[in-house]
Amino acid sequence: MNDYRNEELKRLISESLRERPNSYLIQQLMEQFPTTTELMNVSEQQLIAIKGIGLCKARQLTAMLKLAKALTIPAQDQYTIHSPKDVFDLLEPEFRHLNKEHFTCLFLNTKNKVIFKEVISIGSLNAAIVHPREVFHAAIKKCSASIICAHNHPSGDPSPSSEDIELTKRLIRAGDVVGIEVLDHIVIGDHRYVSLREQGLI
Repeated sequence: MNDYRNEELKRLISESLRERPNSYLIQQLMEQFPTTTELMNVSEQQLIAIKGIGLCKARQLTAMLKLAKALTIPAQDQYTIHSPKDVFDLLEPEFRHLNKEHFTCLFLNTKNKVIFKEVISIGSLNAAIVHPREVFHAAIKKCSASIICAHNHPSGDPSPSSEDIELTKRLIRAGDVVGIEVLDHIVIGDHRYVSLREQGLI
């Protein structure tokens, strides 16, 4: 989550609950719901499960979060994927200065809107170790209709390796089993990208 947005949301929650920003209650909230999407969609039942939050506070907090969501909708939550270029435009700014491979998944709904984005694995200089169970555990948890995988090549060359292709095929097979389609795998380099789907590699 964006650090600025995180701090702003933390401040709003603190003021709403009349708690110090560094209080135990606020820290518990931010740890259990570390992303904007998770916080914006938290239920009263989830909040009540946290020590120190009763029904009254839970209702107060969910009302405030609904208002915040209506007034400031995160761009990511409204981002629709039409093409591999859309994936590149969304992820390239955060991949640009990374010196290790970050394997990221975009979880989509039935209309190809991004409902969540998560870094699944961070690798060494030229390798990210990814297992299908990690990808689909996250996809099932977020009730995804489909996913798009992406990772960066710190070398700047987005040409997919044989390992990239084999991993994607494994993910596609796993997706077939659980009913979540892997739409594409985008490799991002220095101001360039390669779509394995466009290249006919999967």
